[in-house]
Amino acid sequence: MYTLYFLPDACSLATQVILNELDQPVEIIHQQSVANFSVINPVGTVPVLIDGDVVKTEGAAVILYLLNKHQNALLPTSGEAYERGVENIMFANATMHPAYSRLFFIAQYIADESVKQLAFEAATAAINHLWQVVENKLTMQPYLSGNKPSAADIMLAVYSRWGASFPVQISLGKNTQKMLSAVQALPSFQLALANEQAHT
Repeated sequence: MYTLYFLPDACSLATQVILNELDQPVEIIHQQSVANFSVINPVGTVPVLIDGDVVKTEGAAVILYLLNKHQNALLPTSGEAYERGVENIMFANATMHPAYSRLFFIAQYIADESVKQLAFEAATAAINHLWQVVENKLTMQPYLSGNKPSAADIMLAVYSRWGASFPVQISLGKNTQKMLSAVQALPSFQLALANEQAHT
């Protein structure tokens, strides 16, 4: 059984959804319930995945570890399709995730309300541009990698939930909205949300 350290609705949620999709049992542990979490991960972030003696950190690395270990339909296995799948995972993790992280930074560290609002507007513009990139990719297919949800779609579905916590207007195209709704309706996604709620 895997052990996953999480924070509610954080990017660790995507890891848990993927574990559910892979039909892998997992014990989840709230990061804040661990007094010495810095020993587990000196960076202090989630997800952290424990697989026997193996400790994996960093969201994209954790997800690729799982997808390479278990047979799945979330990432093509070879060739150009595999490369595109990895590219989509990196876009989600290294581009979209940091764009949303700016919202959390602004809310926590900028006290002046007028400056804060300007910063929110600038961050929102960058996020909306990225969602337009996603919308453009979805004009010819329902999901980033084709006709079935991919790991990157799951990651984006998790990140898309974060905007509701801030005074911003995130613009999502109709194809993007359809994709995100479909992913969030997956039994694996709903099970992960319920599991987090039960451990919070």
